Amino acid sequence: MNYREMCYDCNRPQSSCLCKDITPIKTNTKFVILMHPKEFKYIKNNTGRLTYLSLKNSELFVGIDFSKHRKVNSLIHDEKNYCTILYPSKESICINKEALDIGNKQLVVFIIDATWDSAKPILRRSKNLHNLSKISFTHTKTSAYQFKRQPFDEALSTMESTLCVLEILENQGIESISKPALSTFLNPFEKMVKFQMEFKSANPRYRSDDGR
Repeated sequence: MNYREMCYDCNRPQSSCLCKDITPIKTNTKFVILMHPKEFKYIKNNTGRLTYLSLKNSELFVGIDFSKHRKVNSLIHDEKNYCTILYPSKESICINKEALDIGNKQLVVFIIDATWDSAKPILRRSKNLHNLSKISFTHTKTSAYQFKRQPFDEALSTMESTLCVLEILENQGIESISKPALSTFLNPFEKMVKFQMEFKSANPRYRSDDGR
């Protein structure tokens, strides 16, 4: 049996490695990606890890119940941090319309990397996330995640959502990121989509377990 050589940074075959397309950017905001185990299973075509690799000030943890997660709790209980979770709800602060008043604190944004159905149990079971301020945003973009089914037209991938947050925080003065850095942030995501679409075109009968 022939095994493909893998890149253990982006978790893709060496022939379609995305690392050269990633230029990690420095942010004032700390991003914490909470990845559902199902997403970890399909990490080759998952944007959660690409987001993590593209942000210098970020961490990634895999699980469902983070209630007793030492590092997550350490961030939440640190009085120097202003912790939020990106999750649309009636109680969410729409950051397009309302600026975040973080004072002198470090903004920490938790992002759930999961399908909509899988995100709900993460939030429900992770009791330490319940009291965090929820944030959301509005947009007019269409996801470029062409090979993955989206639950509704406005749904974006983790990486696309993170870019939206960065752009809004930049407008609020919380971030100070150059326009070139923002404009190339999605390069690895776009390259991944291109690889996958070319593969599907060459293998029209191929269908992965989750329809990706």
